[in-house]
Amino acid sequence: MIIVDRALAERAAAGNPVRVAVVGAGFMAQGLVNQITHSVPGMEVVAVVARRPDRARAVLEYAGIDDVRSVDSVASLDAAMAAGAVGITDDVTIVTGSLGVDALVEATGAVGYGAEVILAAIAGGKHTILLNAEVDGTVGPILQTYADRAGVILTGTDGDQPGVIANLVRFVTSIGLTPLVAGNIKGLQDRFRNPTTQEGFAKQWGQNVHMVTSFADGTKISFEQVLIANMFGFTVPKRGMNGFDWTGHIDDAVSLYDHDALRASGPIVDYVVGAKPGPGVYVFATHDDPKQQHYLNLYKLGTGPLYSFYTPYHLCHFEVPLSVARAVLCGDTVLAPAGGPVADVITMAKRDLAVGDVLDGLGGYDTYGEAENHAVVRAERLLPHGLAEGCRVRRAVAVDQAVTYDDIEIPEGRLIDRLRAEQDAAWPG
Repeated sequence: MIIVDRALAERAAAGNPVRVAVVGAGFMAQGLVNQITHSVPGMEVVAVVARRPDRARAVLEYAGIDDVRSVDSVASLDAAMAAGAVGITDDVTIVTGSLGVDALVEATGAVGYGAEVILAAIAGGKHTILLNAEVDGTVGPILQTYADRAGVILTGTDGDQPGVIANLVRFVTSIGLTPLVAGNIKGLQDRFRNPTTQEGFAKQWGQNVHMVTSFADGTKISFEQVLIANMFGFTVPKRGMNGFDWTGHIDDAVSLYDHDALRASGPIVDYVVGAKPGPGVYVFATHDDPKQQHYLNLYKLGTGPLYSFYTPYHLCHFEVPLSVARAVLCGDTVLAPAGGPVADVITMAKRDLAVGDVLDGLGGYDTYGEAENHAVVRAERLLPHGLAEGCRVRRAVAVDQAVTYDDIEIPEGRLIDRLRAEQDAAWPG
């Protein structure tokens, strides 16, 4: 969104920067704080919320920010901001209660805690930008209804694959084509990867090993594509998506899809493994006007009937400030559910699960996630992956089988389960 650079320049010239609180102190938060501090005139980080204050301080030190103050109230945060300092706290309600904070970036990757943060932000009237596909893919539709009622924006972000795909879908649609496939390009997919196999890669890049594992075992891409399905109404072609192996250029991967079948079934979400250029995203679209087909051929997009559009990169935290500006300055949403859920990420057994086992979480040893259409999820009582952590197995589940509500006991008193129940009641399926 090119217009945001001018809008931010105006805020910088006026000495009135967009003030952002970052929730989380992991790999993405660290890069984001550094990016805003050094590369985004017209925007500044005014607070970091983390359950471990030492990690919040480390994130700010990484960005070269020296004036840091622990704050324990809205008044103390406001005083810190007035003095040009950055506040750190473990209490998100301090930043959601401050009139000086324009927006939150939720960058924890945690489902239960992420939902708490989002509800607090909505209650405080704050726009919220999500670097958290997992909570969005689990209870995003019901959280969106809360945000809409409060008149605030709740959105996914530029830079992460779902936001890049959403921008590409909007662009392709805006020039008159009909998207039929919205896809993601992966370099690796192995559902049996675990924290042991991914430990070396995580250490090399300074990332969380469980998040890295979720990239490799397919859970993350499932959440990402479910967000696209829920925004645009696209469906999942089969459980887990097609996930074609394709080592050629993404332009040539149009041959993997049958145009007439896609027109009959409607648009789908999907991914390919190994395509070039990677990592990136793609949209395959069609055009019904023979005159425009002639022009598309002239402009080197080929003869159709499927035309390939792709973005050959995703720059994650580099682009998140654009999403903040789109929300605060332009009232624009990058990525959000359009209504009730179209698709979900379900829980699949990564190993044989025995009675009494307590399931670990995202990117663990016990489960992986796969995309499935919401109607199937409801009909078969499949367990959403965002609810799986902490559940106790009460009926054995074989490896590669889907886990159902009947197979597990859910811990009592969790906010995320109450939100999911409310979402299920709002859209019965």
